[in-house]
Formats: sequence, structure tokens, C-alpha cells
Amino acid sequence: MLMVRQVRHGATRRQPKPRSVVFDRWLDRIVTVAVVTAIVIGLAAVIAHWLL
Repeated sequence: MLMVRQVRHGATRRQPKPRSVVFDRWLDRIVTVAVVTAIVIGLAAVIAHWLL
């Protein structure tokens, strides 16, 4: 019986270098803070528009 070995192609995960992991974490935090800040400012602007 012939056994066919499956080879992974495409979007296989690779182990990133430790330096890029730290950068990715900081980038995630910066993006999260930016998005939350934009949402808060947007909501404040909408509420101010309704009240004024």
C-alpha cells in the first residue's frame, strides 16, 4: 500500500522571531488605544451635537 505524504501549502503559520513578537504586541496596543480613542471622541461629538 502506497502512503501519500501530505505537504502543507499556503497559509501555514511560521514561528516569528522574538523581536517581531514584541513589536507586534506594541503595535496591537497602539492600534487598540487609537481605535478606542476615536470611538470615545466620536461618541462625545455625537452627544454634544444632540445636546447643543
